[in-house]
Amino acid sequence: MLRVIGVASVDDLFADIPADLRAGANLNLGEPLSEMEVRRRMQSWAARNRNLEDAACFLGAGSYDHYIPAVVPAITSRGEFSTAYTPYQAETSQGTLQVIYEFQTLLCQLTGMEMANASLYDGATALAEAVIMATTITKRNRVLVPSAVSPFYRAVARTYTQGLPIVIEEIPFENGVTDGARLGEMMGDDVAAVVLQQPNFFGSLEDTRAISEVTHARGALLISVFNPVTLGLLPPPGAYEADIAVGEGQPLGIAPQFGGPGVGIFCCRQKYVRFAPGRLVGSTMDEQGRAGFTLTLQTREQHIRREKATSNICTNQALCALAATVYLSAMGPGGLKNCAEQSYHKAHYLAEKVHGLNDFELAFSTPFFHEFAIRTPRPVNEINAKLREQNIIGGYDLGRQYSDLENVMLLCCTEKRTREEMDGLVAALNR
Repeated sequence: MLRVIGVASVDDLFADIPADLRAGANLNLGEPLSEMEVRRRMQSWAARNRNLEDAACFLGAGSYDHYIPAVVPAITSRGEFSTAYTPYQAETSQGTLQVIYEFQTLLCQLTGMEMANASLYDGATALAEAVIMATTITKRNRVLVPSAVSPFYRAVARTYTQGLPIVIEEIPFENGVTDGARLGEMMGDDVAAVVLQQPNFFGSLEDTRAISEVTHARGALLISVFNPVTLGLLPPPGAYEADIAVGEGQPLGIAPQFGGPGVGIFCCRQKYVRFAPGRLVGSTMDEQGRAGFTLTLQTREQHIRREKATSNICTNQALCALAATVYLSAMGPGGLKNCAEQSYHKAHYLAEKVHGLNDFELAFSTPFFHEFAIRTPRPVNEINAKLREQNIIGGYDLGRQYSDLENVMLLCCTEKRTREEMDGLVAALNR
């Protein structure tokens, strides 16, 4: 092999690494271990992590600990699904195409939108693609993004658009929601889109109707960022006339898994379908009149459009999309509503208990869904360290991203949290 590729030795393969770095690369791996010994060592290291089966988790901020029905891993772990990759000869992979088609269909039913695809990595990249798409449609270059939108989503959107003639401007928040007065002042005929997250990063509920009216009055598009589980109770993006709706599908049967992977949700109005990124699966009939599935649109650089592609997305999260499809099918409308109701009521029970403690108070008075911000008497990282000692995973430190929210913790409740766990958190905070 070395002779075929034209090098004299294995060392030549590492010639580009500076010699001083190679000389100091003593890995000190120790003596070889048997397979049994390696397994024991890895298990001991893994046991140092806090897992969501052994600890009560009140951390959200974009990744949520929901219950996953047993049918989800039972189906997604089947070899024909878990080993399959993006089909480049798509029509030979009818099973994969059917899953994606069902995923798209369920998302349209869930969001009230007319089109959905299945080619985005996660919620953050879906938002970035939506921003670019909106500027292409409107031929305008300003995009208004509230600072109450996830800071991680905003960072990815800025990364995606650097080098493009797109200006992203942030709308400040007031009492935990988008400042409507500032939005009105910042609106202009050069605004391509306004982004709206519902619920927003603080868990607060925005006035979707008011923001939609202000946006459309100046000919801009409304980009909705949504949590799919909340649609068991809240009006879907289609109800407040969103033009593009994006979100993170992780709550739909996908474990948090240390932060990923997730699956990007991307929906839009039918008239904008040819501007959408990725690929769209449709149903059809073959020559023998049998029902089948096909890639109806493939507006991406790996296919025929190349430099005219709407996006450089070059793969998809089909296995995660399968998990979301199985989850939604198993839960049904009633199950999703029950999940949303439990998350909502449990969060409000906890908020009332924490707010009743000395030196703890709600940071905002606006309505919220299943996350809420609490002002704490001590630094959040200190409180979380104490909670970990009692096998409790505390909330997110908002001061990490917002300088004016120092000592403010974002707490989350899903349907998994029990009354005993919530009361245990309150007792721990009260010490």
